[in-house]
Order: sequence, then C-alpha cells, then structure tokens
Amino acid sequence: MDNTAINKHMDTKQLQNQPVKQPDEKGGIYLQGHIKIWDPETKEVFVNKTNAIHYENFSVCLAQNAANKGSSFITEMHFGNGGTTVDPTGVITYLPTNTNVQNADLYNPTYYKIVDDTNAANTDPLNNKLTVNHTPGLKYTDIIVSCLLDYGEPSGQAVFDNRQSLSGDFVFDELGLFANLPGASGLGAGLPLLTHVIFSPVQKALNRLIQIEYTVRVQTLTNLTA
Repeated sequence: MDNTAINKHMDTKQLQNQPVKQPDEKGGIYLQGHIKIWDPETKEVFVNKTNAIHYENFSVCLAQNAANKGSSFITEMHFGNGGTTVDPTGVITYLPTNTNVQNADLYNPTYYKIVDDTNAANTDPLNNKLTVNHTPGLKYTDIIVSCLLDYGEPSGQAVFDNRQSLSGDFVFDELGLFANLPGASGLGAGLPLLTHVIFSPVQKALNRLIQIEYTVRVQTLTNLTA
C-alpha cells in the first residue's frame, strides 16, 4: 500500500472514530424589568430600581401572543400602598413581591391607569402608552411602559405633598403591570399580574406631576448565555 493510500485510509479511520456532534438547541428567554419614577418638572427622582417578574403569568402572555391565541398583553398599571410598613421611629420594612401564585395582586391596590395606547378607554394615549424598542442584531427587545399621573390624578388626593404620615390611599409604595382579560378592567378585576415592584413611599398630591417609565427587557439566550 503506497503512502497516498495509507493517508487516505488513516483519514477515513479518524473520521469514523470522531463522535457525531448533535445539534445544540438549548436556549431560553430572560426577562428583566426596571422602573423609574420622577417629577418631570423638578426632575427629582423618587424611584430608580429593578423589579420582580411574575414568570408564570408572563410565560402565558408570551405563549398566547406567539400562538395567536387570545389577546394577552400589557394593558394597565396599578398603584398601591400596602408594600411597606413603617414603625414609630420611621424605619421602613419592605414586604416581598407577590410573584409566586397565578392569581397574585398588589398588597393593597388603590389606583390604576390604562397604559395600552390602543385602548379606547385610555384618556391620554400620548402620555400613557406602550413602546417597543429593538436594535437589529441584538438579542433583546425592550417594552417601554410610560405613565403620567397628572396634577388632578387621582381624584381625592391631598393638595400638597407635605404629608407627615406615610399612610394614605395615594402614598404609593408598590406598583404592578397587568395583562388584559376580555370584559375586565380596573382594581379587583382579576387581571394577570406580570410584574411587581415595592419601593419607599411616594406621595401623589395636586401640586406634583409623577412620571413613570417601566422597562421590561425580553432577551433570548443561546446555549443559556446572553
């Protein structure tokens, strides 16, 4: 057997001995959220932090939209005042977020706004809206949820934001995004909770605007890495 034949035989033998590579299709979806709450006139920032995702409810929302089954999407932002407790010395204790059971809600919801700008019940779609941001080539897409609490919102609020007590319906310390349900809207309607965040109490009063920008990043992972 000449050298050419020997080399060909050895190459064939090496190929036969190499393990067959299986397609690696492991992947996943990573969700993360961030919220910023500030006064758009004074530029004072009250809250700037990450939030908790309700993964079960969000997975249902993503799957239903991908399969064109139903119409599960972000529709409302709910505000509450049950996320913290304050002792007589002013020390604040933060409760855990409600993201573990399917029918979760805020601890004590007191106000809500429609943030779906295609909803006919949205009275201010220019300031209360959903925006999708994506840069070609990147593996993530951001959902930007914008909400403005105007001077006259909510009805029945205090005139000035100088309340000494941190209690009150519109001294907010928790906030959540909710998906829609056909024929249901508002507090106590059983809408699916998608995100929940708890923060130091922030008072809404007639003399103050409050702007909320809630970002949810949806990122696809390849081989379980970003």
